[in-house]
Amino acid sequence: MAEAIKNRYEFVVLFDVENGNPNGDPDAGNMPRIDPESGYGLVTDVCLKRKIRNYIETVKEGEAGYRIYIKDGVPLNRSDAEAYAYLGTDEKKVKEDKKKDAELDRKIRDFMCQNFYDIRTFGAVMTTFVKAALNCGQVRGPVQLGFARSVEPLIPQEVTITRVAITTEADAEKKGTEMGRKYIIPYGLYRVEGYISANLARKTTGFSEDDLALLWQAIINMFEYDHSAARGKMAVRELIVFQHDSELGCAPAYKLFETVQVKRRQNVTLARAYSDYEVKVDTESLPAGVRCTRMI
Repeated sequence: MAEAIKNRYEFVVLFDVENGNPNGDPDAGNMPRIDPESGYGLVTDVCLKRKIRNYIETVKEGEAGYRIYIKDGVPLNRSDAEAYAYLGTDEKKVKEDKKKDAELDRKIRDFMCQNFYDIRTFGAVMTTFVKAALNCGQVRGPVQLGFARSVEPLIPQEVTITRVAITTEADAEKKGTEMGRKYIIPYGLYRVEGYISANLARKTTGFSEDDLALLWQAIINMFEYDHSAARGKMAVRELIVFQHDSELGCAPAYKLFETVQVKRRQNVTLARAYSDYEVKVDTESLPAGVRCTRMI
């Protein structure tokens, strides 16, 4: 297995949406997620990690060491069983085997980390409380994302559409079209902040420099293979990376995030494009031992 990363990182991602719904809220009729108190738009960390997982699965296509654990249509226990089979045990005799081998839990965890990129990156809860459950433990991943929040408050729009896809024969005798609705955000620029712990990578998952390079690639391209009419036009506009010169870091993360300022240009009254914003990084205020790279 490749050597784990040696440097701590923080990063800021700016992405935008035009005439689309970046993350529907099932508790609000699939409207775009909005903070009701402030009006700022939200996109969950789960949504963004799904895009990253999908990109990895697309470009690696099940390549050894780069499989995806949390994916559509694949029960978690199916993947868990692979670790048990590799180590010559099963759910019926694993308790006895653990008494004979005190390292068995670690070996199971290491197998999952080595084979599944998303476990190695984001971690996973691999304990399922069902009958004859397979328990591969819990892994805290070195890469963590927060919720994305829009730079400014947003006002979602409900757009009425007509369609000629009539559902039933009875309806077809009465009408030629049906009405429908779509929820969109005319334009929104979102910001999400992330963290990468070299300490957890070394101690737990083995997240490597190659994994890191692939993560940057996935973040930059996470919307490129995920276009749909519902999501509109989405694109990553900025990936700003802060690299510490040590494993534990040289400064609090919030101080680095505060150096990234995103503001609407003074002559713009209503933002409808990325060019309506100005992005500045105050590199002169960076603490000693921290280097900033704008990867886009």
